[in-house]
Amino acid sequence: MTTTTPAAFARTVRGAGPGLLLAHGAGGGIEANYGPIMEELAAQHTVVGVDYPGSGATPNAQGPLEIDELVEQLVAAADAEGLDTFAVSGYSLGGPVAIRLASRHPGRVSSLVLSATFAYADTRTSLAASIWHQLFESGQHAVLAQYLNLMALSEPVLNSLTPAQVHTAAEQLAPAIPVGTGDQVDLVRRADVRGDLAAIAVPTLIVVTTGDPLISPSLQRELAAAIPTAEVAELPTGHLPFAERPQEWVKLIGDFLARNRKH
Repeated sequence: MTTTTPAAFARTVRGAGPGLLLAHGAGGGIEANYGPIMEELAAQHTVVGVDYPGSGATPNAQGPLEIDELVEQLVAAADAEGLDTFAVSGYSLGGPVAIRLASRHPGRVSSLVLSATFAYADTRTSLAASIWHQLFESGQHAVLAQYLNLMALSEPVLNSLTPAQVHTAAEQLAPAIPVGTGDQVDLVRRADVRGDLAAIAVPTLIVVTTGDPLISPSLQRELAAAIPTAEVAELPTGHLPFAERPQEWVKLIGDFLARNRKH
């Protein structure tokens, strides 16, 4: 377990209205993953998110990350903001966090939105995460940035760029890779919330990123099939809906939350 205290997790709070908790992806952060749609989300909700250890302003962990700890940090942030109930949006690694949160605190979660995510890492995802982890830990961050462009962008978007543009994008990305990336990607390989799925009883939206090279659409659909209350929306994007199709992504989220808001 980490030695990070609850107060050490950097918190983002925006907007007013019904609660909406955000759980970000590995190697990302609240601003990196939700920044492009934050204004729209905060227009209708009190949005609360925490950055995992080694992302944003949260200090690096002193040991392996665990899903349950990330869940409790997010719930603690909701408590601090006076939110008794809330919807939860989980992106990528944030999906298992959101699922476990709904499982452990069923009376507090009103609905779930799970985007580009998984209940466990299949062999393909585990291999991708292993290479990601090795490149990060060996300090090959420029090569890692190229690999992330390959594994995160949809084929049409990647092919719309020239090799020179991809090289430039990787050079810009490399210095911005969070220091906690290794720990977070390690958790991707270990996370397994399949045992939590059958008990989820709240309205759940699965946003399947159909051009996703990192988390295959089939793994995302497998998740949807295991949640009794799930509905599926398909978004023609790679693993970064906030970069490729932010307006379509936020509309899916916003419309679903509005339909399932408890009065």
